[in-house]
Amino acid sequence: MAKAASVTAGRKKLAALGITLPPIPTAAAGSLPKPADLIELRYRMARGIQVAGELDRKEKLSAELWIRTQERAGLDVLVEGDQARGDMISHFAKKMDGFSPGGLVRVYGNRFYRRPVVSGPVAWKQPIMADTWKVTQRMTRQPVKAILTGPVTLADWSFNEHYPNREALVRDLVVALRKEMSALSDAGAKIVQIDEPALSVRPAEFSLVADAIKELVAGFKFYVILHHAFGNLTPVWKPMQALPVDQFSLEAANSGMAFLSSMKKLGTDKDVAVGVIDAHSRLVETPAILKDRVKIASSAVPAAQLWLTTDSGLRTRTADETISKLKALAQAATRLRTA
Repeated sequence: MAKAASVTAGRKKLAALGITLPPIPTAAAGSLPKPADLIELRYRMARGIQVAGELDRKEKLSAELWIRTQERAGLDVLVEGDQARGDMISHFAKKMDGFSPGGLVRVYGNRFYRRPVVSGPVAWKQPIMADTWKVTQRMTRQPVKAILTGPVTLADWSFNEHYPNREALVRDLVVALRKEMSALSDAGAKIVQIDEPALSVRPAEFSLVADAIKELVAGFKFYVILHHAFGNLTPVWKPMQALPVDQFSLEAANSGMAFLSSMKKLGTDKDVAVGVIDAHSRLVETPAILKDRVKIASSAVPAAQLWLTTDSGLRTRTADETISKLKALAQAATRLRTA
């Protein structure tokens, strides 16, 4: 294992929040598979043939199952696994003013989401993830991270039929999401992950991303994770260093760990969670595969800053595949700690 450096700013913030983690902490990036009966309940609920109470009960049961699974696997920071939301865009749109239902759009392969339409002024009207986070955190003594979809991704992955431009839409989304950040703070959340897969799509417009993130987190005391998956970060890596976040969570396994060589040269003072588990592969990583990936990660990121994670959510994997991948992730960190 690479020699540990002095305590990072991120570690100091975690300590101030009362969170103590081992070297090389582990966490899933976000989503986990939903059981078939939960998927069926969601289908029935959408068509008005199922009561909301039964869906809520099943979501909580499924979340607790995954909490116990993550605990048994040996992960350090846990996730609710998106059991209480359909996807990272539609759920937020349903909970906010200004959105209307849209049509299905293909993400990749046979995976689709219902792309919402911005049809009026966007505004926060009720907790989006705060209540779910609070219920989930009560299930465990380990820290659970709250996960929000970032304002730029929400804007880019919606059809805008109201605002004159992206900038105006993003500004109102930031205002709305700050209210959700306040709700999370009131609920007691300490670790908040902002999912912004769209942050590298338009490098020339990165200032929009930077301004949105800065405004979104201003004044809050969370340990903030910025998660990005599937895109070239090299053009925006330098300006990313000025973002007021504590950790970058990065896809790496699916792209052959390609960005790590660039990051080794460019460096960062942030904590870095490196995706060593490929969320888009059914292959369960063997110790030999993970040894190679972890070696690359630990050569690029100082040990004091390094976390291990999955590339992205595991919702498209089977439950058995996911459990095996989570165990492999935790075991890889254990081997690195004791090397």
